[in-house]
Amino acid sequence: MKPGGGVLASAAPALPLAAFFTVAYLLPVAVLAAVSALTALRGGHWTVANYSTFLGDAYHLSILGDTLLLGLQVTLVTLLIAYPLGLAYLRAGPRVRTLLLFLILLPLLTNTVVRTFAWMAILGREGVINAWLVGVGLTDGPQRLLYTRPWLVVALAQIYLPLMALPLNNSLAKIDANLMKASEGLGASRAFTFRTVILPLSMPGAVAGGLLVFAGSTTAFITQTLVGGGRQLFMPLHIYQQAIGVQKWTFAAAISVIFAIAVMGLVYLVNRAARERMRGVDA
Repeated sequence: MKPGGGVLASAAPALPLAAFFTVAYLLPVAVLAAVSALTALRGGHWTVANYSTFLGDAYHLSILGDTLLLGLQVTLVTLLIAYPLGLAYLRAGPRVRTLLLFLILLPLLTNTVVRTFAWMAILGREGVINAWLVGVGLTDGPQRLLYTRPWLVVALAQIYLPLMALPLNNSLAKIDANLMKASEGLGASRAFTFRTVILPLSMPGAVAGGLLVFAGSTTAFITQTLVGGGRQLFMPLHIYQQAIGVQKWTFAAAISVIFAIAVMGLVYLVNRAARERMRGVDA
């Protein structure tokens, strides 16, 4: 047998998946990148004008920055919700754990579009929240909740909470309970135990969930558009407007490439920083 025969034979089962991945993902990305470097779809020539137009305009850059900030805000909110939920899951009995797991998974059983329209009904002028506010006398009339940034963050956090809670719960479940008992037995408060024991050891799950939530919330075209409204312009809607609204297909392709690079670059930097921090904790 040739020296490399074993490696090739072991890799053979993965070749169909690699071929599918190439055709379904890498090829469209390559086409998108090629289109972004053209002046026009037909009869155009190669240029970097689309990229220079975006990167040289403060308006376009502000939309990119605001979209990335939205992703960070949603990630932070889901993290603040997922940790108490995860600690409750950790301390609960088998039956309560099953119930909590079901409640975490329940949103995933409903389509994102349905959940988005549900939030529109909840936040509308005749919605549940406004009806409650008026009913208890906290406000004289309906408040403007829909199409506002805080409630958009809340809606996205509810939609993507399972992506944070599931990996975080998995990391929390792997922590040795004796470590927490030892910390509390030595007189440490719960806050100190959480900061010095639970938080560092659960970091892999928090990072994994955070990256999933960030990537999902920054690209959530439907929820951003319907709950955020047209006044809040984010990158997915901006790309749609350039492609469908004004028919600037090559410019829209360039925006898509820049947006993808920005999201993946930030994800890579956060993941690398988290790995360095976790390496320091392990050491």
